[in-house]
Amino acid sequence: MSVFANLVEHLADLLHPLFGASAAAAAIVLFTALVRLLVHPLSRAAARGQKARTALQPKIAELRKKHGKNPEKLQRAVLDLHAEEKVSPLAGCLPGLLQVPAFFLLYHLFSSDTIGGRANELLGHELFAAPLGERWIDALGGGGALSGAGLVYVGLFVIVAGVAAFSYHLSKRMMAANPVVPAGGSGGEQLPGLAAVTKAMPFMSFFTLVTVAVVPLAAALYVVTSTTWSVVERAVLYR
Repeated sequence: MSVFANLVEHLADLLHPLFGASAAAAAIVLFTALVRLLVHPLSRAAARGQKARTALQPKIAELRKKHGKNPEKLQRAVLDLHAEEKVSPLAGCLPGLLQVPAFFLLYHLFSSDTIGGRANELLGHELFAAPLGERWIDALGGGGALSGAGLVYVGLFVIVAGVAAFSYHLSKRMMAANPVVPAGGSGGEQLPGLAAVTKAMPFMSFFTLVTVAVVPLAAALYVVTSTTWSVVERAVLYR
């Protein structure tokens, strides 16, 4: 943890001439961008996998005609086809899973009063008038929604809502191009256990609003930056 804290502090020192008191917040945004750059090759691989799964649709349609009356056999045949073509139906989850540790590092870093036996100096940094270690409820209790700290969160909520709306339409478009249906359905790719998750996927981006509201501002900045990056990346890679 102390090593990670030193990294954020060094980045903040480098950015201080440009961002002043908000240098630590800028350092978190930069750190998030670096994490996303490291994960980007996996995102590109996931996009190639998605396109490969779409290319399998004609073969899956043939399997459906052949095994349509036997859902279990159809599911096995679809999974065997993916294995034969070396296409993983879950490859798109890997980039997101690899970012979880970075998020929790930031969460714990800005939730701890001490680091390595000394006071956590990062808690004194702010984004404009909002302390990076506090939450939205602290801003509401300290001065209300229209206070300096409250307006910072209003700005974040507006950004997240816009990104979530764009992500929702993007997910719907991708689902229409590569549908997943439950056993016994008609049309689209048939994969066990994924139908219910797929129906909920377009709405998942709106849960970011809840995350931003309940985590420390530093972690919220990570979430907002990473989510925005992810949506732009998907729009480019899946166009």
